[in-house]
Amino acid sequence: MTNETMKIFNDNMPIIVICLSSLSILLLILVIVLFSKLGSLSSRYNAMMKGEQTGANFEHMLLDHIHATQQVADENARLKEEIGRISTLLNLALTRIGVVRFSAFADTGGDLSYAVAMLDQHNDGIIFSSIFGRDGSRSYAKPIINGRSEYKLSAEEEQALKEAQRRK
Repeated sequence: MTNETMKIFNDNMPIIVICLSSLSILLLILVIVLFSKLGSLSSRYNAMMKGEQTGANFEHMLLDHIHATQQVADENARLKEEIGRISTLLNLALTRIGVVRFSAFADTGGDLSYAVAMLDQHNDGIIFSSIFGRDGSRSYAKPIINGRSEYKLSAEEEQALKEAQRRK
């Protein structure tokens, strides 16, 4: 060091000592606070890992949760598969229905004759119809494939078929 630097250093020695002492005290306080927090954190960590409060340690709890999550995932996969099977069956179920009641003959009243169309989601199904008269009644069943019948449909049967096809 040069003489000038030594002179500046010697002239300001009390200030430098006070600053360094203050800094040392501040660092000592900081270390004490950090050790205090570390001790608290360490005891909480140990309690969690040992399971002092619940009787089960963290590792066992975590493994139990992983096992439970896997069971839920397996159950969800099973339910998804079951929903697929139900959806397939529902597409084949006769869920779209159209009903038309009418009087087949002028001398009978009360709309006792009827036509009922029952279709699945692919417009396949059947039409049931019954013609009621004074001397008796007649019933008919006509298959429906892709929304059409190979048999001639009456106006009421056509109306019942259209009503069933409108339903989604």
